[in-house]
Amino acid sequence: MYANGYCPSAADGTPLPCPDGYGAIIGTAAVCAFLEILLSFTPPKVMLRIFPPIVTGPTVMLIGIALIQSGFQNWSGGSGLCSAADPLPFFASCPDITAPHALPWGSPEYLGLGFSVFLTIILCERFGSPIMKSTSVVIGLLVGCIIGAACGYFDRSGIDAAPAASFIWVRTFKLTVYGPLVLPMLAVFFITTCESIGDVTATCDVSRLEVEGRLYESRIQGGVLADGVNGILAALMTTTPMTTFAQNNGVIALTRCANRKAGYCCCLFLIIMGVFSKFAAALVAIPSSIIGGMTTFLFCSVAVSGIAIITKGVHFNRRNRFILTAGLALGYGATLVPNYFDHVFSYSGDNKALQGFLDAIVLIMETGFAVTAVVCMVLNLVLDLEIQDAYDVGPETSEVVGKDSEHNLDRREGGSTGGSDEIQPASKE
Repeated sequence: MYANGYCPSAADGTPLPCPDGYGAIIGTAAVCAFLEILLSFTPPKVMLRIFPPIVTGPTVMLIGIALIQSGFQNWSGGSGLCSAADPLPFFASCPDITAPHALPWGSPEYLGLGFSVFLTIILCERFGSPIMKSTSVVIGLLVGCIIGAACGYFDRSGIDAAPAASFIWVRTFKLTVYGPLVLPMLAVFFITTCESIGDVTATCDVSRLEVEGRLYESRIQGGVLADGVNGILAALMTTTPMTTFAQNNGVIALTRCANRKAGYCCCLFLIIMGVFSKFAAALVAIPSSIIGGMTTFLFCSVAVSGIAIITKGVHFNRRNRFILTAGLALGYGATLVPNYFDHVFSYSGDNKALQGFLDAIVLIMETGFAVTAVVCMVLNLVLDLEIQDAYDVGPETSEVVGKDSEHNLDRREGGSTGGSDEIQPASKE
């Protein structure tokens, strides 16, 4: 927006505040969110045919792996500008040089503070009572906050400056649709549909609910629909759209609490803390290293949930191993080297629609879980089911039942779930 003059810049090139640009972003997001709403009305069998466990499992796993990077950066002091290899002088220490106990990124003090949270979670799981095991994350966060406060890591300035209460909509923005953002936003909401299906599947898994059948399909449709509606409501409430929160799967796995009433209570507390700014300021004041020690544990549990989806819903035959290998190879690569696709397109013309389309491609190719989702989805739809090779035949199996035509007929009739071509024991005849 600054490059094409939509948002103003100073004479020296410094970007100036651009409320109209922010309004264009959230306005475009609100319009593009209708794509996810439309996808939610797709018949469940068709939706699960497109997004089976062999697609959602790797996607959830890559989401967790990508989040671990953010958690580890916070553990080391912060994920902002202070974590850069050559930070600006103002960010030479984390979070910045004005903090009460500012230290360089990666300082042992920060690592130790985050480790106190991590270690407390482990000790609660090993030696704690059932209630301590269920609340190990909260206990770990409290222990880290106590240590951080005693050592002077908390900054009270934000708490003191925050008003006692404030209305939710403190400022409004002019909502518009920004053309170059339409295609990237559509790509984002398509990927969030896949992410939502994977997250809901992981939530069912950690909640010990079925991950197949009509009730599960209803949950999938409801989750995708709610995610799309929330995208519109978020824009109308002057904030960027939110996606399904995968980290909650880690909370459910650790606390063993999947009761909806607990979720309603959490929503109530979030509303209260959003209105009464002192609560929100107190949470923001928690040092990043303490948050990182907790979230790293939670984010890794998200990745483990993705692994569980794969192991429970995907048969490791030759075809599915090939799909997983191809999808994870590109997904891991994009996660480890996120800027590898920056210089592929060299277009510099005035066609904003084309530029937006190219930006959408770059966005997908540089997002690990998006690459994995697209590759696994396409390969699962185009690769025929085959007779398994000798490597897949177990010692107790003397022949493989079925032929290519029979497998393909079964897939057309029943729908492939990414693992329907399992090997069956040969009959005695």
